[in-house]
Amino acid sequence: MRSKVSFTVDGVRCAGYLYLPAEASPAPCVVLCHGFSGTMDRLFDYGERFAAAGFAALVFDYRSFGESDGEPRQVPDIRGQLADVRAAVDFVRGHERVDPGKVLLWGNSLGGAHVITVAADDPRIAAVVSQIPFNGFPKKVEGRSTGETLKVLGAIFWDALRGRLGLRPYYIPMVGRPGELAVTATPEADQHIQTLTGGEQQTSWRNSVAPRGLLQMMRYHPAESAARLTCPLLVCVAADDRETPPESNRELAERASDGELRVYPGTHFTFYTDPALRDRVVADQVAFYRRACAMV
Repeated sequence: MRSKVSFTVDGVRCAGYLYLPAEASPAPCVVLCHGFSGTMDRLFDYGERFAAAGFAALVFDYRSFGESDGEPRQVPDIRGQLADVRAAVDFVRGHERVDPGKVLLWGNSLGGAHVITVAADDPRIAAVVSQIPFNGFPKKVEGRSTGETLKVLGAIFWDALRGRLGLRPYYIPMVGRPGELAVTATPEADQHIQTLTGGEQQTSWRNSVAPRGLLQMMRYHPAESAARLTCPLLVCVAADDRETPPESNRELAERASDGELRVYPGTHFTFYTDPALRDRVVADQVAFYRRACAMV
């Protein structure tokens, strides 16, 4: 069963969908958090899978993205998104069908950093899954020249300045082809855009984002939070990931007191495009959550 829900944080309404399992008694609940420019509709399949496995699951949009309120649109703000995640946790803890002592966090890409950060300050979180998580930018982005990097940096600082002046954001594409000004430039751009927009089943994702959020990410270090975790952590990474390289993600699992690393074949976007891989990954995550809930 899926129902549309919402909760308010900092005066902004965040929209979401709550999946409930068939069993009527209070269930463990997975709060799912999407990535840098993502929207919750890309996580519906995960919500359905966790509900089928006996968990409640909440998917939601961060402020200014997807179905949530907030202006200006398409502006990633780390502090605001962390507040949104905490509000989502508070929301499910107050729901009659959720066991408040068994709230579980799940995050993808930048959301994978957020769930570690939030859990480090919330000892009631039962377990965390961090999938292809952000843990700092690589020193050099593969396939991007120095000149192209400087153009991206210029866009970041120009947009940040416009934000300080209260002007309309300077938007750039999230995904573009090599040589184009975009957050991620890849030869598979058309395929990735098709995947993120949902193809025939259109999503609310837009290939446009205010790059000022990347400036905040330069100072964002989830590994510091991983070292403070008191609950189990599962880090799921892609062997050939160029956006969130596995060597940086390994640090998250190693610094956690109860951390586990799982490496899967493919790239950052394979987690979105390969149903067989998703079957395998979700099965591992469900088993991990069940073990963690049995320990609470």
